[in-house]
Amino acid sequence: MTATIGIQDAPPLRLIDRVNPVTKLAAAMLVTTPLLFTVDWVSAATALVIEVLLFTLAGVRLGMLVRRAWPILLAAPIAGISMLLYGRPSGEEYWSFWLARITDGSIELAIAVTIRVLAIGLPAVLLFLRVDPTELADGLAQVWRLPSRFVLGALAGARLVGLFIEDWHAMALSRRARGIGDTGALRRFATMAFALLVLAIRRGSKLATAMEARGFGSDRTRTWARESTVGGSDWALIAIALAVAAAALGAAVWAGTFHPVWA
Repeated sequence: MTATIGIQDAPPLRLIDRVNPVTKLAAAMLVTTPLLFTVDWVSAATALVIEVLLFTLAGVRLGMLVRRAWPILLAAPIAGISMLLYGRPSGEEYWSFWLARITDGSIELAIAVTIRVLAIGLPAVLLFLRVDPTELADGLAQVWRLPSRFVLGALAGARLVGLFIEDWHAMALSRRARGIGDTGALRRFATMAFALLVLAIRRGSKLATAMEARGFGSDRTRTWARESTVGGSDWALIAIALAVAAAALGAAVWAGTFHPVWA
């Protein structure tokens, strides 16, 4: 069985599709990690604008962006609203009710947090539009030299995600066929979730036993059927990620809004 993380029928994403999956992971970390050290809207807005421009040039369309990143698009304003109401008050106060206060400081913090969630979340989502779990495991083991036992265990877990989704749909259809799946949505969800948990534990135990019997837990050096390498496209993506991070922090320092999280 093969599985791909992402939209299989999406159009080619020129540069992104040519790089190693571990390079995508490294690029996402290089872009987002510096943004965690400051809380200001300039750095986040700069990074977000550059990211949207780069992904547009790479072939990411608006519909694809919404389908893949809708949890981030939903979480960003929620985080902003919480900062708007309960952020550190400073400056002029516009509204207050019990613990909630809207001030100049909370408004600025809400804008910064909203944009920052988007700037941090979008690269991680869009860089992994299409990633084959096997290619990612090959890269983790051969390029990053991670322990094979950890890599293969993670690969097996990723392969089972698709099966769990199919099991959920199968259980829903079977319950509806027996006439017990049309009412009580909360109760139906709880019982199906418990059944899926039991099934996952049983399948995981069987898979662990089968992998151990086939020598996947051995301490001997493993060989790999597919060679995982990095090339010019990988280094280009790393350079772009570093440039985005540097531009974001540089813009914040130049604008005088750089505000370390520990300050």
